[in-house]
Order: sequence, then structure tokens, then C-alpha cells
Amino acid sequence: MPTLLSIGHGYSARTLAPRLLARGWRVIGTTRSADKADRLRAQGVEPVIWDGGALPLEGVSHLLTSVAPGEHGDPVLTAAGAQIAQAAARLDWVGYLSTTGVYGDHAGGWVDEATPLAPSTKRGQARVEAEAAWGALAAAHRLPLHVFRLAGIYGPGRGPFEKLRNGTAQRIVKAGQVFSRVHVDDIAQVLLASIDRPDPGAVYNVCDDDPAPPQDVIGYAAELLGLPSPPAIDFETADLSPMARSFYAESKQVRNDKIKRDLGVTLRYPTYRAGLRALLDQACGET
Repeated sequence: MPTLLSIGHGYSARTLAPRLLARGWRVIGTTRSADKADRLRAQGVEPVIWDGGALPLEGVSHLLTSVAPGEHGDPVLTAAGAQIAQAAARLDWVGYLSTTGVYGDHAGGWVDEATPLAPSTKRGQARVEAEAAWGALAAAHRLPLHVFRLAGIYGPGRGPFEKLRNGTAQRIVKAGQVFSRVHVDDIAQVLLASIDRPDPGAVYNVCDDDPAPPQDVIGYAAELLGLPSPPAIDFETADLSPMARSFYAESKQVRNDKIKRDLGVTLRYPTYRAGLRALLDQACGET
């Protein structure tokens, strides 16, 4: 039976899991809390409370890690790199979820998978180093590694609607600022397509066709809800946390041709407009 071990079973992995379970796969997900373990079990995922020790790799054919790097590198490699190396010959596919933050700032210009990596934030630099560490492990032990550079993720429970409803949404305006984003269903679709067409060493940008200024997204979401659009706030005077402000340090548009050409992916939500409409329709259908 094909078996996926999902390390740090997060938002994107939780969207992939039902698609694999429907195919008759076994899915194991690591978590750090008993409460989350119960929720995973209810979703058909076998939970493992992982504290940074040995991984349950016996019988695993596919490996996905969603764990972000920390101050001292990638915690999965630190804890279990040697173990993963020993299991490399038994693994058919390994996926590492990275970020388009590795490209840094391009002043609104386009980037693709061949663009040199030049992060301008500590988070982006940590991701570059983690990608390199996974790549080194793959090269040394023939690990079938695939890297997925995710744009800004939105989907059920993660998007602008709740902020608009509770009055906390802001339309931050910074001249020339543009972001790429992706619906979580399309992330799951890309991962599934890669599993079906493994290409060890491949790197994929995962984003939609419609990079856009963030204030446009908030404005459109408000329009869908029939709420007034929040007033525009100049970035320089906006009350933002250091983390939120750091996201505005980089402006770029990300190309996604490779997932279409090499994986045969047709995006379900090629624009944020399509994605937000679908989220609202889904929410209305559940009420």
C-alpha cells in the first residue's frame, strides 16, 4: 500500500491527505499535540506525536515535509537526516514545501524557477539554506527530492473574509507592490500531480496566474460580501507588526508555467477572484 509520511502535517498537507486516502493510500501525519492527533485520526490520518526524535519510516513510500526552518537550520534534517538518508532507496518521492520568498525582491518583476535566489529577509534566507541542505542530502543519497516554492496561501478558514467581517482588515497601499498567491486546493493538486509524475531534483513554483496588489484582493473580497471597502492606508504610516511589515519588503510576480507544462496541471482557481468566489459559495453552502 502506498504510504505517505507527512511531517508537520499542516494546512497544505491536510488538503492533500483526503485525495490520497480516496485512492486507498495510508497517510501518517506528525503533530506535537494530543488534541491535534485526535483531529487527524478523525480525518482518517494516522497521527504520530513527533518530538524531534526518530521518524516512523517503516513501510513509508512517500515523504512530505511542511516544517519551516528555525534559527539552527531545518529541524527535520537535524533530528532525522541520517535516518532519511538510510531510507532513501525505499522512497519513491520526497516533497519539501518551500516559499517564493527565496527569490527576494524584484521590484514587481517576474521570476521563475531559474531566477537566482536572493532573499531579502531572514525567513527567506533560512529557506534558501534549508533547500540547499535537502538538496545536498538528495545528491549524496539519491533521495527523490521535489521542491515546491509556494506563494501566499489562502483557502477555507484562511483568507480575507473573516477579517472583513470582524473589522480588522486593512487595505495597505505601497506603490508598485504586488504579490502572487495560490488556493490550497491547487497546492494539493500540484503535489498529487508530482506524485504521479515523479521527477527527482525538480523545483516548482506553485501560484496562480494573477499576481495582484494586496489592496485589490481586500477590495474584491469586500465587494463579494457587500461590505464597504476598508479605507486605503499608506504603507509608511500603517500600524503593522514587524512580521507583517517584512512581507512588504519584497515585490514580485511569480511564473507558474512549469507546473502546467511538466505536470499537466490546470489550475482550479487561476485568479484570486475565482478563488474568493468559490470560498464564499462554499461557506454559503455550509450554512
